[in-house]
Amino acid sequence: MKTKIIGTGSFVPDRVVTNQDLAGIVDTSDEWIRTRTGIGQRRILDGPGTSAMAAEAARRAMDNAGVGPEDIDIILVGTTTADHCFPSAACEVQGSLGAVRAVGYDISGACSGFIFALSTADALIRAQGYRVGLVIGADNLSKIVDWSDRSTCVLFGDGAGAAVVKGFEGQEEGGIIAADLGSDGRKAAVLQCQSRTMGNFLTGTKPEVGYITMEGQEVFKFAVKKVPECIQKVLEDTGTGIEEIKYFVLHQANYRICESIAKRLKVSMDRIPMNIEHYGNTSAATIPVLLDELNRGGKLEPGDKIILSGFGAGLTWGASLVQW
Repeated sequence: MKTKIIGTGSFVPDRVVTNQDLAGIVDTSDEWIRTRTGIGQRRILDGPGTSAMAAEAARRAMDNAGVGPEDIDIILVGTTTADHCFPSAACEVQGSLGAVRAVGYDISGACSGFIFALSTADALIRAQGYRVGLVIGADNLSKIVDWSDRSTCVLFGDGAGAAVVKGFEGQEEGGIIAADLGSDGRKAAVLQCQSRTMGNFLTGTKPEVGYITMEGQEVFKFAVKKVPECIQKVLEDTGTGIEEIKYFVLHQANYRICESIAKRLKVSMDRIPMNIEHYGNTSAATIPVLLDELNRGGKLEPGDKIILSGFGAGLTWGASLVQW
């Protein structure tokens, strides 16, 4: 059994928030943000949340793939900002789509969430005999950002991306070839967001919620080391030469991080597509949104080999080698 991506879709909110807009609420500027991150604007939700974005991205992916709700066996949503503790975003997406045959659950891998979900879907299709899956990365980070903290509020945006994957028997060309995933919980405090805190009649306190906190330099050093390592491992494990890879579709966290990864891999930035200028860091959504842009822009041809690679809180990281 081989798992192939047969369709992609994405959704971002209509509301554009520019760097100039943020300069009106915190001590920053367009130049400060662009030179440090490569971000010019981001999309921010002012309506329905994560599940609605995920469902719309899924609809567009299903339309692109030519499949209906009745065809879906699995729905996996990579997210850390589901609308509810329960039910899961995946179950809400299932209900919205009417995919009554599907099993659905969320995967919490932060910005690596889509890579983790894609690998999980591949494993389920290979091992359990499921046929068609929806893999979604969606995050509404604007609700967990401290908008008075200029070191973090300038980085993030909201969005969702989706891929339809399908299992094929026999000698079918293409598909997900291999993946390498990793976690290091010893570095958990480097990038985190406090959940609802303890608070009840015994403690005499009310629960509180937290905001994103980040040690930027630590995240930078982690990303530029781990991402090239896991990419190299996938290439070595499969006997694939780096010259065979058309695009490295990387998590859009920071333009300078992607530049540093390119240098370590010794590849041109022409092979590392970027859209961070328009959307900022949308966490689990960055890779599938970018993949959808490449797909719909006619930049992927059958037989092309690409690497999808992300990193995020946990700390987590992963890379997947895919033949289109």
